Amino acid sequence: MSCSEVIEVPTAMEIFKLLPKKNCGECKFPTCLAFAMQLANQKAKLEDCPYVSDQAKATLAASAAPPIRLVKIGTGSNAIEVGDETELYRHEKKFFHPTAYALIISDSSSDDEIKAKVEKAHSLRFERVGQLLKMDMIGIKNDSGNAERFAAVAEKVSKMTDLPMILVSDKPDAMKLAASKIAAKVPLLHGANLSNAEAMAAVAKETKCPLVVYEDTSLNQLADLVAKVKTAGVEDIVLDFGAKTLKDLIEKSTIIRKISVKKIFRGLGYPIFVYAGEGERAILRGLISTMKYGSIVAFDDIDPATALPLYVLRQNIYTDPQVPIQVKPDLYAINNPNEKSPLLFTTNFSLTYFTVVGDIEKSKIPVWLQVIDTEGLSVMTAFAAGKLTPEMVAKALEASGAKNKSKRGEIIIPGMVARMSSKLQELTGLKVIVGPKESSGLPKLLKSLE
Repeated sequence: MSCSEVIEVPTAMEIFKLLPKKNCGECKFPTCLAFAMQLANQKAKLEDCPYVSDQAKATLAASAAPPIRLVKIGTGSNAIEVGDETELYRHEKKFFHPTAYALIISDSSSDDEIKAKVEKAHSLRFERVGQLLKMDMIGIKNDSGNAERFAAVAEKVSKMTDLPMILVSDKPDAMKLAASKIAAKVPLLHGANLSNAEAMAAVAKETKCPLVVYEDTSLNQLADLVAKVKTAGVEDIVLDFGAKTLKDLIEKSTIIRKISVKKIFRGLGYPIFVYAGEGERAILRGLISTMKYGSIVAFDDIDPATALPLYVLRQNIYTDPQVPIQVKPDLYAINNPNEKSPLLFTTNFSLTYFTVVGDIEKSKIPVWLQVIDTEGLSVMTAFAAGKLTPEMVAKALEASGAKNKSKRGEIIIPGMVARMSSKLQELTGLKVIVGPKESSGLPKLLKSLE
């Protein structure tokens, strides 16, 4: 690996000398020195300062760039972004761009098989805690070895989906023909290797598409190949180091992230592509890649029972660990309630909300559910932290007009906060019914109130 690719990050004082020293606060930091310290630690972006000079931008451009390049694939609302990560460990801040999952279609498949695979990619979607979990990309693999067939299938699939696409071929002529057909969709081209790098780089440059660089011998050779592709004029690069074993996958992914983030080694500062294949081994590759810095994971096939836990793992890893997932505080109508329907409340922590809603829906009893803003904390945590009080509940009920929606003159409260019963009754004038400690007990309670 070339030492010239290792960026010497300037100190906070060196950066400070190049800043305008206005202390205006428009960068969201109180002083230019504070902003310089954040820049030095890769915690802020140079463009956050509206007054930085062109000369300073030029001087600091290399050091201010993210350690892992941001690469965009596709267009429109379904376009995905990979890279632009700044952390080695999630708890230090957060990971920004979730691992993208792709379903690969062979160009040797029949038209019916192609159609079924595209439909499967579209159907692999689930909703969890208010978020849509889905397959992100569709790839076309040139198994036929025929350039015309490869291009025809790529064009056919592009008309059947709005998902970003991947073209997989080691033949520059086939890649050029296929990429030219769907260049407007900005597919990811896979890819360049030691034998075809110049030709593949020319295709990527001409079509303005990002390019996967593949080298499975060593990371040193991968870095050299990246340098060769960059010299040819391609900047948007994705790495595939062709991991042969799970151990290899973990080790090389970790090394790439560590030297990119900690050493600012630009030679490997790019998103990582992992070809998982299919079967149990593919699932293990998918899980490890999701946990260990994989940006794109491609599957030959995957079933819904496997896709769901993989999606959930990704969702958990790529949520901000410092900000709980929340739903909007409001009054929610569940099972078409009327003025005779019971009134309940819970917090706006997503997992709590959707668990409660699921149990209410299971009861088939119409209910008004008041969601209280507890900054995303669960019932007991919010109560203990003073973020769920009788006063807050009363204020929320007043703001939403809940007592006008449910005229039963009573409210069901979570069993864990039974201690607020008297005060809440005094503030609202509603009869307080203490519900179960776990929402799984709601169906039985609701049915007993009919």
